[in-house]
Amino acid sequence: MRMVDLIEKKRDGLELSQAEIEFIIRGYTDGVIPDYQISAWAMAVYFQGMSPREIADLTMAMVKSGDQVDLTEIKGIKVDKHSTGGVGDTTTLVLGPLVAAVGVPVAKMSGRGLGHTGGTIDKLESIPGFHTGLSNGQFLENVNKIKLAVTGQSGNLTPADKMLYGLRDVTATVNSIPLIASSIMSKKIASGADAIVLDVKTGSGAFMKTLEGSEELAQTMVHIGRDVGRKTVAVISDMDQPLGFAVGNALEIKEAIDTLKGKGPKDLTELCLVLGAHMVVLAEKEANVDQAYQRLERIVKSGEAIEKLKEFISAQGGDNSVVDQPEKLPQASASVTVKASSSGYVEAIHAEEIGRIAMMLGAGRKTKEDPIDLAVGVVLGKKVGDEVKVGETLATLYANRKEDLPSLEQRTQKAFRLSGQLVQAPSLIHKVIF
Repeated sequence: MRMVDLIEKKRDGLELSQAEIEFIIRGYTDGVIPDYQISAWAMAVYFQGMSPREIADLTMAMVKSGDQVDLTEIKGIKVDKHSTGGVGDTTTLVLGPLVAAVGVPVAKMSGRGLGHTGGTIDKLESIPGFHTGLSNGQFLENVNKIKLAVTGQSGNLTPADKMLYGLRDVTATVNSIPLIASSIMSKKIASGADAIVLDVKTGSGAFMKTLEGSEELAQTMVHIGRDVGRKTVAVISDMDQPLGFAVGNALEIKEAIDTLKGKGPKDLTELCLVLGAHMVVLAEKEANVDQAYQRLERIVKSGEAIEKLKEFISAQGGDNSVVDQPEKLPQASASVTVKASSSGYVEAIHAEEIGRIAMMLGAGRKTKEDPIDLAVGVVLGKKVGDEVKVGETLATLYANRKEDLPSLEQRTQKAFRLSGQLVQAPSLIHKVIF
């Protein structure tokens, strides 16, 4: 088998066999196939696409390229959740305790952030004492005992995906549905999930900007899950504005606490209840999504969800008093409120720009080596559809570098577009794909 022949085959729009795909991934991981040939193959995939069977084979070849997490010691159906990323995406921090309180085991491997804000691991490390470097034994024990644990990702999960992603980033082949879908699903499958709920974002603040592209990605990932024996559901949710109000690490922890107490933003609460309901159904804890949704609402109202958060924090060495005393979370030394210069209705909030502003304040990383400031970020005062009067707060910026504030204040004001006409709030859930 020669790599040049496989490049030519894919270039001409022909299907690769399972053995041929495994040859490519194994050869690249082992250093036998050079970058320039993988680049040519990735470009051929970008233009010619892949069949559902090819994408499933590519996904499993990447899964087999490294370690696979064995969660068989954990009782019950393990359901993982993945978000394709957005601005203010606090769902994991809410969903973990929420569905664990129902008895669904959540064995979550998360990473650090690159871009708008930190990843789930960064956010959780805002909690004093919280430890994310769990041993495998402690990780499994915590999930069996309290139904929830979050740890950092293994360094050798899907090494082929890490290598391929780095190459795609510099060869203009990132925006390929087969390559995106196999990348996401290979990590979820290697992490040991029995079932997967996907939160596929769509809109200006999402990786996929159009609903059509988001649907294609969602359908492709659901097909992969089904083809490799994992129950998979995709929820397409709106990211034309930040989710919730908070964008920043400790700020998002505070918002997650509020949400689990039943006092969170309407959109974040609704999305977590929808995603959580699908997780509960896949775990066979309820017969249908409506019943699961109502059960999760009761869990929040009863206080069981917030008690599970406290239990989770304690189990990983953190100070759970932050739940009732959020002032113990990292606090920024300076803040500025961004005021509306005219009256009207919020027509749009440039989600990606708000994310960039949070990153420039220090809440995210431009490169993976950058330090992160857990205290800083942006808290919105208004959402799309809200009425605004002159002088009302559009957003508050929290900083530890005062010199950043004047220019970022101006950029924040420009990220809001006002209309003189009444504006309808956008739909949060666009579609659910089974």
